[in-house]
Amino acid sequence: MTPQIVGVIFSRADLQRAFRMRKVPDLFELRLDRLTKCFADANAAIERLRAPLIITARHPREGGANHLSGRRRGALLLQFLPRAAFVDVELRSARPLEFVLQSAAAQNVRTIVSFHDFEKTPSGPRLDKIASEARSLGADIVKIATRTDTPTQLDRLLDFFNRQRGASAVAVMGMGKLGRVSRLELARRGCPLNYAHLGSSAAAGQLSVRDLRRAFADISDAVS
Repeated sequence: MTPQIVGVIFSRADLQRAFRMRKVPDLFELRLDRLTKCFADANAAIERLRAPLIITARHPREGGANHLSGRRRGALLLQFLPRAAFVDVELRSARPLEFVLQSAAAQNVRTIVSFHDFEKTPSGPRLDKIASEARSLGADIVKIATRTDTPTQLDRLLDFFNRQRGASAVAVMGMGKLGRVSRLELARRGCPLNYAHLGSSAAAGQLSVRDLRRAFADISDAVS
């Protein structure tokens, strides 16, 4: 999968920024758990966003906002599914939200099965097991985001990406003190999905779409 930039729509302000962009990213991610107060705006916006959509409604234990129940998150995903290119469901939510994954398959919407750890980067074997479990659920892309505050954590995440990228598409990113370094290095190594903010960072180390686009250009120049 060719590396792509994903612009994260986190708020009503992000929706407005997305409308005004002269050059849109490859994909937009709609964080439905964050947009509960502006669903009418989000519905109206979809036709105007000019890029395919990833939809997700995060579990509260993996960064989700507004303490949404599994039933509520599932209903939101089904509501927006017909307009999505990808749906992102956390590994912990895959069984309870199996009906969402089944609906996605019926509608030819690709699936991302994700895992987020905001405190640490798990061990290499643990990360490998997470990836294996995600693939067993039919994930088109496995997404892993972990805390990278130390060189050891960063090395562990990069090693995981190097091991796994040959098996299937795996999108990996760090958060924390070395989050920015991790994202730039993973982009250089060919990470298929590279998430960026439209106005203010949603995670420590997250780059803006503009900065990530410049990084891609630098990588391309270095290769050529």
